[in-house]
Amino acid sequence: MSSSWRRSLAPRAAGVVYAFIALVAILTITSAAQGRPSYLSSVNLSNILDQSALIAILAIFMTVVLITGNFDLSVASTAALAGTVALKTIDSYGPVVALLAALITGALVGLVNAVLVQKLGVNAFIVTLGTLTAVRGVVQAILDGQSITAKDTTLLDLATARWTLPIAVAVVIGVLLIAGALLLIRRGKSIVATAGLWFAGLALILLAVFRPLMLTQTAPVWIMLVLAVLTALVLRFTVVGRNLYAVGGNPEAARLSGIAVDRYKMVAFVVNGTVAAMVGVLYAGRFNSVDPTVLTGGELTVIAAAVLGGTSLFGGSGYVAKSVVGTLILFTLSNGFNVLNIGSNYQNVVQGTVLVAAASLYTATSGRERRRFRLALRRGKGDPPASTQPSEKVLVEH
Repeated sequence: MSSSWRRSLAPRAAGVVYAFIALVAILTITSAAQGRPSYLSSVNLSNILDQSALIAILAIFMTVVLITGNFDLSVASTAALAGTVALKTIDSYGPVVALLAALITGALVGLVNAVLVQKLGVNAFIVTLGTLTAVRGVVQAILDGQSITAKDTTLLDLATARWTLPIAVAVVIGVLLIAGALLLIRRGKSIVATAGLWFAGLALILLAVFRPLMLTQTAPVWIMLVLAVLTALVLRFTVVGRNLYAVGGNPEAARLSGIAVDRYKMVAFVVNGTVAAMVGVLYAGRFNSVDPTVLTGGELTVIAAAVLGGTSLFGGSGYVAKSVVGTLILFTLSNGFNVLNIGSNYQNVVQGTVLVAAASLYTATSGRERRRFRLALRRGKGDPPASTQPSEKVLVEH
């Protein structure tokens, strides 16, 4: 048990959490030293969550695609196209048809990526770079260089709505999450495996008691939190989740085990495109308008968030919760620079440095862990470390 905890608290496993805590502490102390309002005020924390929610949603499902051994550069362009389709159709056909049209558009883009990558064997970088450019061109063609605004405000009302989770409900959900963790432990799961449930449950209870204002957030924040929890549970505790890790970690071993590798990888692309479309609708709804440059470059921020969270670009490794924390780090940096009135010229320098440092740390620590694991295998003892890619676990089992 103690060894499992040590692995879970090692820099490779929890480095992004340490970085986030350190960043918030530095900004809090600096703000107090300069006589500025508390950085940890409910208003400022809510602003950070709202600003990061849509990118975090994209990062969640980008993590799923990366786990399967692929990646998708077209998510931001897909979101832009879906938002454009929604605003183009909502006044004529209503919000339901507009939403369905947008989601179908995103699913079709994801399907095109999936077929080209998995059925024709074209490299995912080339395919998604091509769809990024082509889809952005479609957006520019539809808009003809002009921004558009919808008269129907349904999407605006949805994207800017503030939903409140009642204190009693928050406490009940927190207790249920902790009870679920205890049940999983009784069924053989380790405390480390259920750490996310423990953390989420305790966080909800503490917020309900000490920061009830934080229980009122915009709709995109609640959508992000629900999707993060559901996706994390699927990846962690279901056969589908284990198969996703397997097809990314070692496709050949997964295929020999009877897993439909192509199907899993293709579904990941389609789901990613559909979710990107939902994000595009919410983004367009925030302003009830779109222009040809909407979300340009957003795909790089999404991938950066996933990499900061320790997701491997080579498949088989990644955690949704850490990708969300990676997103929060990027937006906390941006928010902190604005609060402290530091020039925007330095923001990209710091963000780039943080990204390279995180990737270097993950690469160095994972390399050492794999060497120790292989040495243990040769000696005939030891289980794979928590951060070992599932490809090695699959090879051991099969």
